[in-house]
Amino acid sequence: MQLILYSKPGCHLCEGLQAKLAQVSNLEFELEVRNINTREDWFNAYQYTIPVLCQKLPEGEKPLPRLSPRASVAKLEQMLQKNLRTIE
Repeated sequence: MQLILYSKPGCHLCEGLQAKLAQVSNLEFELEVRNINTREDWFNAYQYTIPVLCQKLPEGEKPLPRLSPRASVAKLEQMLQKNLRTIE
């Protein structure tokens, strides 16, 4: 399973979400962090909404629900289990 985190350097919300994702223990996934400053289309799409977490699917990307920055790792795991689509 692959997840994409749209982020930018110095974004404390992005860094917090990335740190929580590193603590998720009951799901296996690869995390790709994309710096929105490196591509104009990413910047235009996400400049006001980072961090944005998406699941990478064969047909594209599926944005996942946004959690409060105060959400615990357990709450993040719950959201992921509820919203990630299994690819077969």
